[in-house]
Amino acid sequence: MSLDGTAALVTGASSGIGEATARLLAERGAAVALVARRTDRLDALVAEIEASGGRAVAIEADVSDREQAEAAVERAVAELGRLDVVVNNAGVMLLGPILDAPVEEWEQMIEVNLLGLLYVSKAALPHLLEAAEGEPRRVADIVNVSSVAGRVARLGSGVYNATKHGVGAFSESLRQEVTERHVRVSLVEPGAVATELVSHNRPEVQETIRDRIGKLEPLASEDIADAIAYVVTRPRHVAINEVLVRPTEQTG
Repeated sequence: MSLDGTAALVTGASSGIGEATARLLAERGAAVALVARRTDRLDALVAEIEASGGRAVAIEADVSDREQAEAAVERAVAELGRLDVVVNNAGVMLLGPILDAPVEEWEQMIEVNLLGLLYVSKAALPHLLEAAEGEPRRVADIVNVSSVAGRVARLGSGVYNATKHGVGAFSESLRQEVTERHVRVSLVEPGAVATELVSHNRPEVQETIRDRIGKLEPLASEDIADAIAYVVTRPRHVAINEVLVRPTEQTG
């Protein structure tokens, strides 16, 4: 399905998977609301999309703050006129042993990975339900970016695992609630991707992650963007509920 005449909102759009997804959805014809905290990066992406003939708007927001998340959705609808696709991509991955871990890291992951996704989804649902009732597609999409960590719990990833398992549980429950009204809820679970996530960890944790990944050739952000674009461009009667994408060399 073409995305011409539709509007999409992508969180965490200032880098990595979010940036690549926003760029690709714009190429497919959607007007795109770019939501993140780093406005300089958002402005640069808006300029790039518009130079290619697309339409985009930069919205500075921290989705872990409920008021900012709700305001971001409302501004996207006000500026773009509608909302057909939401990609909940904003997230942080702060790994390490549970014993002696900074509790602030746990709180940050829960606030961004879970609460931010919940806030954006709830604010967007009325607009998505409205879009699903009319042209051009008569269907709408929520894509929640989780992780292989949402399937398998690992040593050193306990709270990150908890947030991503939560994303999966929420997504499946919401899917059952709105799928008969043609709002599709999809879960995309990347394996190792070359993004900024690892660099947000403490130095000793970064070293552990690099040792674990070894010489693995990671996915690129564009690989996950491609999967997301595939999900949201299926015909109206097709729902891709879950996509797990690992690097070929990743065993777990």
